[in-house]
Amino acid sequence: MECWNNGITGILPGGYVDETGIVHQEAQLTPLTGKEEELLAQSRRQESASLVTNVLSRCLKRLGPIEPVPEEVVRCLLIADRQYLLLKLREMTFGERVQASVSCPWPDCREKVDINFSIKDIPIKESLEKGPFYKMELSPEAAFKSDNQEDYREIVFRLPNGGDQELVSPLLAENEALALSMLLERCIVEIGPVKNPGKELVDKLSPLARMEIEKHMAAAAPYVELDMEAHCPECGREFTLPFDLYHFFFGELRTSLDMLYREVHYLAYHYHWSEQEIMDMTREKRHKYIEVLADEIERMNNAVS
Repeated sequence: MECWNNGITGILPGGYVDETGIVHQEAQLTPLTGKEEELLAQSRRQESASLVTNVLSRCLKRLGPIEPVPEEVVRCLLIADRQYLLLKLREMTFGERVQASVSCPWPDCREKVDINFSIKDIPIKESLEKGPFYKMELSPEAAFKSDNQEDYREIVFRLPNGGDQELVSPLLAENEALALSMLLERCIVEIGPVKNPGKELVDKLSPLARMEIEKHMAAAAPYVELDMEAHCPECGREFTLPFDLYHFFFGELRTSLDMLYREVHYLAYHYHWSEQEIMDMTREKRHKYIEVLADEIERMNNAVS
């Protein structure tokens, strides 16, 4: 990760494969401005995956030679790539340290546990093959039985992306099995000689076939490890904590929304800038001006006294 004056640039763990088959991994992000901070803080009802697409479309300045980056390209990014970019946005906005409190999951404890880690320590696995399509072979026991009683074992699939996430995420809480079936329907592009098999054929895959396909998809995909190991000092037990990046980051922004408005008021009052001019600034730039103002006010007060 290299810091630039107008943002940061890094290498996606997966990468975007364009229509010509070229893989683009170098991504340049610009920091959130007050406008994006306000958007994220106020979007309580918008589904998280759609919100990620929205904010990354504003902050992803360049992807390889693609500049500007269309929203549809952001939507086609692999899930791990979107998580990676969101982690970097969070780091630019609040710094690399993450501090939070959670409850111990054991029913006889439930004490508060402090979590403190660095974003830079989150393991990220890069995909070895870049797709866009992957081939695998089902085991003989999992082979798909066609109408003419032929066994189809070759499966071609693509990896889930932001568009899939936008469609499937709202269903996860209500019906996880249906959401996963819908994901497979979208990502399986061939079963044996049948291209674009669709819902009817995918639904006929056996549970074993589904398990084998999901295993191959997980192995092929890049991965951002968002499960954290934690220790409860009260009961002494260890537990795994899923770090919900989307809700945590958006929650931080909602918590700081009142401070954003206070910063806008403070700068507008002293500099007579418009709200739009201040909201177009990044958090870092706002804070630099506030620091300069505070030093100047203190200097003037000391001169008077």
